[in-house]
Amino acid sequence: MKTHLAACVLFLLTLRAPPAAAQPGPPLSWGADSEGGAPYEFQDPRDPARLIGFEVELVEGIGRVLGRPTRFVQNQFDGLVPGLQRGNYDMIVCGLEITPDRARVVGFSRPYYVTYLQLAVRDETNDLRSLADLRGRKIGTLKASYAQRMLEARRDDVVTYDGQINAYQDLLNRRLDAVLMDHIIALYNVPPLPGLKLAGDPIGTIEYGIAVRLEDKELLGQLDRALTQMIASGELRRIYDRWGIWTPLLAQRFGDRRPALEAPTARDQYMRDRKQTRTFWERLRQYAGYLPILGRGALVTVEISLLSMVLAVALGLGVALARLYGPLPVRALATSYIEIIRGTPLLIQLFLIFYGLPHLGIKLSPMVAAILGLGLNYSAYEAENYRAGIQSISTTQMEAALALGMTKAQALRHVIVPQAMRLVIPPVTNDFIALFKDSSLVSVITMVELTKAYGQLASIHYDYLGIGLLAAAMYFLIGLPFVRLARYAEGRFTPGATPAK
Repeated sequence: MKTHLAACVLFLLTLRAPPAAAQPGPPLSWGADSEGGAPYEFQDPRDPARLIGFEVELVEGIGRVLGRPTRFVQNQFDGLVPGLQRGNYDMIVCGLEITPDRARVVGFSRPYYVTYLQLAVRDETNDLRSLADLRGRKIGTLKASYAQRMLEARRDDVVTYDGQINAYQDLLNRRLDAVLMDHIIALYNVPPLPGLKLAGDPIGTIEYGIAVRLEDKELLGQLDRALTQMIASGELRRIYDRWGIWTPLLAQRFGDRRPALEAPTARDQYMRDRKQTRTFWERLRQYAGYLPILGRGALVTVEISLLSMVLAVALGLGVALARLYGPLPVRALATSYIEIIRGTPLLIQLFLIFYGLPHLGIKLSPMVAAILGLGLNYSAYEAENYRAGIQSISTTQMEAALALGMTKAQALRHVIVPQAMRLVIPPVTNDFIALFKDSSLVSVITMVELTKAYGQLASIHYDYLGIGLLAAAMYFLIGLPFVRLARYAEGRFTPGATPAK
């Protein structure tokens, strides 16, 4: 009886126990370019280590609906689709316009935002209000955007920009006659700039969608259901109200004609932060707050540069020896390698390694791809340095070594190469300084190094001068020891020269 009673009590307690909490799903990673600026995704002016923006809140809302934590992955805008295809992230949320050409390579969710093109001109300009008025004028717009394709189809004089900020600055500085971008961009960039104004009526219709890989049908369905739920619950409307970006087009598309559900607190705070005037000491404190972010970028730069140069030096020596002493097919292969690498841009080589190799089944991490790309590129230049150094050694050195009974390999190892190394140290150290600066290109393959960190921070307050000087100073201080090393090596190992102090 006691056994049955205990069993009944245990059963009743089980019924009353709260259900076990559902385990969160795997992280939902999303790619975007935080250098694009407000109101999409950008560093919080009050806390640059924190990412804010209406798309950040959108993704967080989707994560809550799907029961999955979210993870942001930085990538340059023009590399977002290739990055998605190689599996760097699960989806793209970065103001990506739904266009027929993109829809052929990625799957799009239902539109989460609808906008139009907006013309911006200087205050004194009154004759530019429509597309017809732009004939013969210089117009700025975003690269790879709907506006660019439309203007180029009209054969207008178009200047394209990677980010939204510099175009409006160039308009203010009279380098452009007008800027044509999405209304949401103009809304956040024109009012804070005295001397600019919005002009003309809305042009066209633009839809933003969440992009996923074509094969990710299940994820696409989940995203559509999450967006539908956020629209029905009013959560998406509240996000747009907070950022002040709700428009009649959205009201028509989502069937929501209610008055604003929330005040535009996020937009107002951003505008206050942007217009805030700072004293000299406040700016110094602000720059001091940026040092940890720039410092992390600098560490990435140094790490990539050192490892790439080690690869370049080792591979370059092997290629030089193969070109000078290998059999004919090996010499031809080494010569072709040098000419091909030196004859193609480093940027294209990085794209091929990071985005091209996955098509062959070779998928490298961003760090490995950056080191490999820089190392291979500079190995061709180091190979020529070594070849020049080896050929500068008198042939009698080799003949004497062979006469002493050494093999050719032993003669190279113990006699020729050590002497050549002394001669090539100065140009090799100079090449390292050049590589150190070229490392800024790896931002195209999702690496956030010093230059990319500078761009992200500068876009917060549009302070390209102050933060630029700070980033340049960090480059100088990091590179100074290597500059001194190069000068010392020139004096120490160049015959007849006096070592630098």
